[in-house]
Amino acid sequence: MEKHINAPLSDDIVNELKSGDYVYITGTIYTARDAAHKRMYEALERDEELPFDIEGNIIYYLGPSPAREGRPIGSAGPTTATRMDKYTPSLLDLGLKGMIGKGKRRQNVKDAMIRNKAVYFAAVGGAGAILSKCIVESEVIAYDDLGTEAVRKLKVKDFPVIVVIDAKGNDLYETAALQYKKD
Repeated sequence: MEKHINAPLSDDIVNELKSGDYVYITGTIYTARDAAHKRMYEALERDEELPFDIEGNIIYYLGPSPAREGRPIGSAGPTTATRMDKYTPSLLDLGLKGMIGKGKRRQNVKDAMIRNKAVYFAAVGGAGAILSKCIVESEVIAYDDLGTEAVRKLKVKDFPVIVVIDAKGNDLYETAALQYKKD
């Protein structure tokens, strides 16, 4: 099913999303990769504030290339999500509602998604130049010293993703493999 949603996300929106849905996101999302996740995790361990309010928001696992002249961002393809799995349950417990990446997630992340009513989206790897056309604004808001891995606030319009894991734990990678085996 095809759906158009606005970010940040509410529980109602998350609960309507099903594994396999094609979704177009409009609104504000944030970027963070490995190094930024590590810093956010360490900040939480020290009882410090995160660089943005995590509640209801979506993190895109992205380290963009430099922007070309006249564009807000360069190529914006997803990175592999499992590299963030060590840190993700803590962020989900604080109210993170969505993640965008590529590849599978570990069981601890799936369990935290179910517990917190969150969703994991996949963006198409290798399509970063096309995906960047859906990003209308990009601003570094934290950890500028990390370069491409700095935390960015993005404004997106009709950003295309697929629901891989929904809030009930249904995993498209698993169900699609089972369907393939049946045929």
